[in-house]
Amino acid sequence: MKKVVIGFFIFLALLLITAAIVPVLFKDKIKQALDKEIAKNIDARVLYETDDVSLSLFRDFPNLSLGVDNLSVIGKDSFATDTLARIPSFRMGLNLMSVVSGDELKVNSITLDEPVIRLIVLKSGKANWDIMLEDSIAVETPSDTAASDFRMAIKGWEVNNGTLYYDDLSIPFGMAAYNVNHTGSGDFEQDVFDMESHTTADRFVMTYDGTNYIQNARLNADVTMAMDLNQYLYTFKDNNIRINEFPFKFDGTILMPEENIDMDLTFTATETDFRNVLSVVPGMYSEQFDDINTEGKLSFDGYMKGRMNDTLMPGYGVDLKVIDGMFKYPDLPEAARNINVDMSVDSKDGELANTNVEVRQFHLDLGKNPVDAKVVIAGLDSVMQVDGNVKANIDLAEMTKVFPVEGMTLRGLLKVDADAKGTYSETSMPVIDADMNLTNGYVKSEEFPAPIQDLNMVTNIRNTTGNTDDTRINIERFNMNLDGEPLEGNMLVQGIDQPAFDGRIKGILDLTKLTTIFPLEDMTLSGRINADVAAKGKMSDIEAEKYNNITANGTMAVNDLSFVSTDLPQGIKINQANATFNNERINLQNMTGNLGKSDIQANGSLSNYIGYALAEDQPLRGTFNISSNLFDVNEWMVDENTGEPVEDTASEGVVEVPANLDVALNIDAKQVLYDNLKLNNVSGQVQVKDKIARLNKVTFNTLGATFATNGSYNTQSLQQPLFDMNLDIQNLSFKDAFNSFNTIQALAPIAAVLEGKFSTNFAFAGELGQDMIPVFNTLDGEGVIRVLRAAVGDVAIVDKISNLTNIQELKNFVIENKVIDAQIVDGKLVVKPFELNVGNVDMKVGGSNDASGNIDYVTTLNVPTGKVGRELNTRLANMIGNESLSASERITLNLNIGGTVSDPKVALAGGSVKEQAANVVQDAVQNKLEQAKQEVDERKQQLQDTVQAELNRRKQEVERQAQQELEKKRNEAEQQIKKQATDRVGGFLKQITKPAATPTDTTKTGN
Repeated sequence: MKKVVIGFFIFLALLLITAAIVPVLFKDKIKQALDKEIAKNIDARVLYETDDVSLSLFRDFPNLSLGVDNLSVIGKDSFATDTLARIPSFRMGLNLMSVVSGDELKVNSITLDEPVIRLIVLKSGKANWDIMLEDSIAVETPSDTAASDFRMAIKGWEVNNGTLYYDDLSIPFGMAAYNVNHTGSGDFEQDVFDMESHTTADRFVMTYDGTNYIQNARLNADVTMAMDLNQYLYTFKDNNIRINEFPFKFDGTILMPEENIDMDLTFTATETDFRNVLSVVPGMYSEQFDDINTEGKLSFDGYMKGRMNDTLMPGYGVDLKVIDGMFKYPDLPEAARNINVDMSVDSKDGELANTNVEVRQFHLDLGKNPVDAKVVIAGLDSVMQVDGNVKANIDLAEMTKVFPVEGMTLRGLLKVDADAKGTYSETSMPVIDADMNLTNGYVKSEEFPAPIQDLNMVTNIRNTTGNTDDTRINIERFNMNLDGEPLEGNMLVQGIDQPAFDGRIKGILDLTKLTTIFPLEDMTLSGRINADVAAKGKMSDIEAEKYNNITANGTMAVNDLSFVSTDLPQGIKINQANATFNNERINLQNMTGNLGKSDIQANGSLSNYIGYALAEDQPLRGTFNISSNLFDVNEWMVDENTGEPVEDTASEGVVEVPANLDVALNIDAKQVLYDNLKLNNVSGQVQVKDKIARLNKVTFNTLGATFATNGSYNTQSLQQPLFDMNLDIQNLSFKDAFNSFNTIQALAPIAAVLEGKFSTNFAFAGELGQDMIPVFNTLDGEGVIRVLRAAVGDVAIVDKISNLTNIQELKNFVIENKVIDAQIVDGKLVVKPFELNVGNVDMKVGGSNDASGNIDYVTTLNVPTGKVGRELNTRLANMIGNESLSASERITLNLNIGGTVSDPKVALAGGSVKEQAANVVQDAVQNKLEQAKQEVDERKQQLQDTVQAELNRRKQEVERQAQQELEKKRNEAEQQIKKQATDRVGGFLKQITKPAATPTDTTKTGN
């Protein structure tokens, strides 16, 4: 018995040791297979560190658990700056025997913890999740058993505390779900099976065309689908979906064998109490919802039927009816009664142009205040037929007896009476007669002791003809008084396409008090604005820059204005600013404040400000003088995914120069912090125009050196931003240059090991990548480098030359006051031949290197005969002959230098007793320049040929379409002529075949 127990424990120990060793043995194999499958199947950047990959046999025994932490999936091209998924913890349960056998890896389960998934569809219809490579989604033949090392045999999957965003710009439709927990199961090794899933979300938001139709709702969904993988047919079986307290279910099928998705679905509410639909009305579902008394019934059903692909949408329809609804908050005296709704949305083919919205009835009584509306809209595209009216007479004090407005006292009479009928499009408006009046308004917040009172507004919109230019929007009067400070104004706008305007605003707007009464979500705004501004004119005169026809004048004073938001956490503060207005410009005086931590003082003027404010294509022109003691640029480099400021690194993505700006900024800053640099005494001018920022005579000091620069940054194409720069640098350390500038790191890495300083005047240009780093193979430029002093030691290239030639003084030497000419051609740095003297060795060096570290140099060394080592001397004698070698006092060595900067290759290419042999360097470098320029010319010619071919194709396409249109019109004209001829002949035949008139029977008249 004792032996049995001992044997058992020995077996258990071996088992545990094996369980611990197996993950280590197979970790590299799993990692390699994972990388292989990603490269084979995924057209995106999948980022994770090797150290974040883990294997365990204990976590999911008997499966082998593969874990990847901090996994990110980032798109390419249009989505190069968008993170599709960020997953802090990703785990797969792998069948252990499939790992041991090595034939294929079977995935039994997948778990994602706290993933953030962002799905985006552009206006063009391109989706960021379309990342599968074409070969990976092709149907594999039965014989292709080695096509993949993975087999998805998933039995279950799980998402814990996830966040999901979906933004479709082509519809436009948006959806967001927070704190998502999801579990699912199904045997994907079978062709036919049931898939079951359960999903919850604490907050669910659904948006269409900028309007939130569902906001901060709770989602709970149990869905069972019958899966037929052979037919690609998915059928809804038992399912129950609940948004807040509104439950509904789906029935029908989804068929998706190829690109097309065929839908035949119906959905309906599973309960009929009015309370259920009330729970999804924005603002109604709160902690008090359980205590609300409700009455009434509802019916809700709809369908989706048809084909969906890149060009088609399925038909859809929704019907909603509410009958005799009522709700009453328990703590309020009045109820909302007589709620009756009868509405439908229908589109047989899914096209917006063929979508009809019909609200046949909408009525409710807020206490004693009735609200009625009816509307019929035919088409939701660029052309809509509208016929509707809204009437409401609401006593705001009475309304608060029905609907809670926490912490707020409201009074006043609000009257709305609006009718609209006709066509809405770019060129037409419905006939409109709308009035909205607020009388004796009063708003008192518990958060602020003084009320807003004497609040009155009279607004009307009229259009009697249906023409857009006959539209008249008139705010006849607006006035209010906040804590004894009045604000009043009026505005009249006539016309839509070329509006005429006449307006004025006068008074004090205390933003601190106003936002205390009406708190702003996710932002803080405070300060005072005292304004008296009036403007009158026509948009046509602004576009024609006929400012003499515009009347604009006034003043504005700003004090202690502060703005902070989640999108702008750094904040902006204006301590004070004064502005005066006239027809042509705004003059800004004495502006002081802070942009984040950076102080700023400014003055200047802006012109064409009215055109910029009212028209899309009008530029804002101006000149500003800006000064600062300390400006921290790093604070404004914001991570696009988190919105948080980042330190010492630039954010991904191209920084776009704003359009419609034509301004000059004269800058004077004592210190500017940018990345890891401190720029002192920054001065110069930045001009912004046509999406191009130009630097004019910008000078600064940093790293102990003086910089002067001119150049430009062009973002007219965000896919290919361009730059050009002319740099004049004085007394810069080689090592500081290497550590601070990525261009030096790429093209002159030798600077990292040189002790000393240099000056340069260099001009270069090229493209920038999406990470704002130069695309090195597009760089071109030229200039001179003045080596003031450089101590050369411990340099791999020089060590290799010294070892080959046995010339020890080459290991350490000093270069002083040497001028080197250089060019950048097609991303390669070409160093023109220059001479050095090291002791009694005369050197001439020239060649090229590229951003990948490859070097291709030629050097000649003129040395005393016999100075080189015995081995090299023997090789030279074989090359040039013993007699010539012994008869000459000096000899020239020709060396080729290749390989890389870190691993150079030095070889003897020849020798000569003539000094003219040094010309080989000049010839070699000239050949490299000509070859590089030829490659550039060939690339430019290929680009021109591609562009010309595309232009020719488009031209042929336009001509073909024009010919088809001409042929179509000709056929239509022929058919019209035939029809007219037929009608005329037919009419003529009818006339000649018409029966004669019957003669009068005179015998019956008695005459």
